[in-house]
Amino acid sequence: MAVYTEVSPAQADTLLARLGLGAQHGLVPISSGIENTNYFVSTDQGEWVLTVFERLSADQLPYYLRLMAHLAAQGLPVPAPRPDADGKLVHTLAGKPAALVERLPGAPVDAPDIHHVALLGTLLARLHQAVADFPLHQPNLRGPAWRAQTGARAQAWLEGGPAELLQAELAFQAALAASPALAALPQGAVHADLFRDNALFDGARGQERLSGVFDFYFAGHDHFAYDLAVVLNDWCIDLDSGALDEARAQALLQAYQAVRPLQGAEQRLLPAMRRAAALRFWLSRLDDWHRPRDAQLLTPKDPAHFERVLRHAVDQPWHP
Repeated sequence: MAVYTEVSPAQADTLLARLGLGAQHGLVPISSGIENTNYFVSTDQGEWVLTVFERLSADQLPYYLRLMAHLAAQGLPVPAPRPDADGKLVHTLAGKPAALVERLPGAPVDAPDIHHVALLGTLLARLHQAVADFPLHQPNLRGPAWRAQTGARAQAWLEGGPAELLQAELAFQAALAASPALAALPQGAVHADLFRDNALFDGARGQERLSGVFDFYFAGHDHFAYDLAVVLNDWCIDLDSGALDEARAQALLQAYQAVRPLQGAEQRLLPAMRRAAALRFWLSRLDDWHRPRDAQLLTPKDPAHFERVLRHAVDQPWHP
């Protein structure tokens, strides 16, 4: 969440009036992340998060916003988008598409423990069950085709061991993407970016509740095992080495399977899904690093971290 588009208090007031939210009492830019412009907004009727979309078009946004509304209506701790009087969820601000969603209570946890990952595993399984009747369909825009295209471009930025790792992994993932075994796995709308900074916890240490999951703007139709792999690769990873913490991984998976048991094929392909997820985030960070965009408060992330995660996933595959 960087700041590419500066939003003035007057612009925010105009939008808030259109949404029936009364006066604005605070407009604070959010510095974390890299995709969109985000602000915390305080109003007479509560706390909100304003997002101005820098890459996604107005035509693409209904999928993400309706998914959030669908999950919130099912009782999941997901921020519901605020509609206007006509029921529209996509608004316009500074000439760009925008959305306003509820600001949920709590704060992210930088160093998740067994308790946190178990709560997340339960929530992720509930999310995967809740999308069974979600009517919209959109492919994961950072799926196999994107990874192949971005990987081809990224090879010019690497040399030596990293270049060899990327080339080998692109070949492995191309074969996986074409396999009938992968196509047969259960799938549906997935978050696809559920990192530790996209979840909120509230309450005393050791007794927290999972109070919110947000930032669904990379969501898309994909395999549930891939979504699980994305979570494992962040919540259950040693940040210094990139190695998997098996105790956290087992706790997360056990909680997930208590709600939605994995099929045998999903368990067998989970190591390959972890590699796919690590490759996706290595490539996106390489792309952001080597092709930066101008933004205030931009915080690009080090691509070397997911190179380490991928290398560990290749060299030391974890079989649940």
